[in-house]
Amino acid sequence: MYPDLFRGLGLRSADLSKYGTPLVGFDNRIVIPEGQISLPVNMEGKEVVVTFIVVASFSLYTAILGRPWIHEMGAVPSTLHVKVKFPSEQGVTVVKGSQQMARQCLVALVDWRRESFNRGKSIEEEEAQQRESMDVEDRVKMLLLLIRNVDVFAWSPYEVPGVDSEFIVHKLNVDFSYLPKKQRPRRSSKEHAEAVKEEVQRLKELGAIKETYFPEWLANTVVVKKKNGRWRVCVDFTDLNRPCPKDPFPVPKIDQLVDATYGHPRMSFLNAF
Repeated sequence: MYPDLFRGLGLRSADLSKYGTPLVGFDNRIVIPEGQISLPVNMEGKEVVVTFIVVASFSLYTAILGRPWIHEMGAVPSTLHVKVKFPSEQGVTVVKGSQQMARQCLVALVDWRRESFNRGKSIEEEEAQQRESMDVEDRVKMLLLLIRNVDVFAWSPYEVPGVDSEFIVHKLNVDFSYLPKKQRPRRSSKEHAEAVKEEVQRLKELGAIKETYFPEWLANTVVVKKKNGRWRVCVDFTDLNRPCPKDPFPVPKIDQLVDATYGHPRMSFLNAF
């Protein structure tokens, strides 16, 4: 099943179940399915449940019914006559295709290939370049490895469970000669208050913060709109920054950081969120 039909049926990504095998086409291109879903397919009164593999790739078709559906229906397809015959309660049912639609699909495919060629590279050149960059077998092995271990990837900061305190701990080095300060509460709009409430709830569920009833230091939240239209919740730590001694060691220069990665197969971007 392709995206146009998937969206046209009002389906969502949450309706899909996992499908752990990549699809390899006749042109050696590899496509990672979005998932699979079982739906009833009714043809001329005969209904069978079909498991569709959803792929987000270009196609002239909305869905392809393969051998499992043909066997379940007991159908006999004929590409020469553009017909499908299968037994039903009324006898032998014949479903006719459209020669005109088949020709339109062929013309659209030819036009699409011509546009791909006019963009600067032919499809054959692009495929040759892909095969040179990585062997097909190696690509399949890599994709299978990633699919089998998809649970170790975090797709958002809120999926990160945190870092073990035995591995690393971050603490504020506060000069206790400063008196704790509580900022005056600032009024927030309803929209800002809802954004703060959602952010605090997420951080509490992660264990990144905990609730305290008698705080010595108290700072207001600051809500800023990001470029994507969502809200970023910040904290006004101006008063807390003042009693924190400055680190006398400068931050490493970018060229030193780049040179330090030379010779290592991997570079970690671990975020201690």
